Amino acid sequence: MEEAVGSVEDKEYTCFSESIPIHKNSSILSVEVVKNIETAVNEGKLGEVVSIVKDISQEVSRSTVKIAVTGDSGNGMSSFINALRFIGHEEEDSAPTGMVRTTQKPACYSSSRFPNVDLWDLPGTRVTVPSMENYLEEMEFDKYDLIIIIITSEQFSSNHVKLAKAMQRMRKRFYVVWTKLDRHLGPSAHSEPQLLRSIQESIQENLQKEGVKVPPIFLVSSFEPSSHDFPELRDTLKKDIPSMRYDGLLGTVFQICEKTINEIVESINKSIDEDNLKSIGISNPDNLGECQKLFQERFGVDDRSLHQVALIMSHPDVYSRIAKPSQVTQRDQQDVWTHSQLYRSGIQYFYTTFNNISSLFDSRRRRHMSQKHVLDEVAKQTKNILREILKQSIILPQEG
Repeated sequence: MEEAVGSVEDKEYTCFSESIPIHKNSSILSVEVVKNIETAVNEGKLGEVVSIVKDISQEVSRSTVKIAVTGDSGNGMSSFINALRFIGHEEEDSAPTGMVRTTQKPACYSSSRFPNVDLWDLPGTRVTVPSMENYLEEMEFDKYDLIIIIITSEQFSSNHVKLAKAMQRMRKRFYVVWTKLDRHLGPSAHSEPQLLRSIQESIQENLQKEGVKVPPIFLVSSFEPSSHDFPELRDTLKKDIPSMRYDGLLGTVFQICEKTINEIVESINKSIDEDNLKSIGISNPDNLGECQKLFQERFGVDDRSLHQVALIMSHPDVYSRIAKPSQVTQRDQQDVWTHSQLYRSGIQYFYTTFNNISSLFDSRRRRHMSQKHVLDEVAKQTKNILREILKQSIILPQEG
């Protein structure tokens, strides 16, 4: 039995960093989990990051995906949700439909056809253009994983345009669905293929004219849930649902890792400015090869550490992929020296009239620049390696 599963609740977020908001009641990315990730990255133990991500990806596979259905009032959003769930309007747990505005506040529905998915029926816009910003804020679109914009005419209304632009600006995945297709097929003088192609092209043109990247477009009739693009819509939705779960996980975990890496870079930069690299184990700070080696060990991207990560990940070919950035960094050492030498020759030419004190100061500055360049390259490659590690660590559901 499919049931309405709730209404909108206020969500409160706790920021575990200055820029990474995570829901305070999240069982997946709790305070403890976030701190464990930060500690592992800070200690250069990327293998531990792999283990943590594998554990939380299993929980993510059971997490709820939130899908919002919106559009102008009277566009048939509730009828579409019923058809998507393969239930009739007369059934007790169906979304209420009618000629008048039936959905007054967001209502949530479930379907056995889409496990762990909440289908949110939002009130129609039915607002003037200047009020659209208020609508976007009140409906809290940021908390949904997918937005389905319902239209009943190939000509986008101003509200549809604003919705599509807002979703693109928010980097939200969204579909455009033309409903009530049955109303247009009967009286049309064109053949069905011609009419469908014309509708598709018109929607695409309206979106492109407003600078919106064309999303998936589906032409359906809520009275024929097995016809037209409805089967394709369901298949696309089922295919996209796993990526909706894992994209968010990857993005948030990478933000946590990136923030920690930046903090390490800031700390080492401070040691460079203070001419104090010996305090972090570098015996000869003028030796950029030694600096690079220690920086790689500090971030856990030296060959020995990456071999251990590959073993933990149990991917036979993963080392060759994640080790490539490290090899690139080694080649960049010569580029650092070349850049340093070129810079030195230019500076020396420019400052030929300066005294020895100025020359010594400039030599120190050049040394710091070279050291920071090596550090930045190692940090950049560490982030690239982490991206690859996170992607490979996600436990994707098996296709049935």
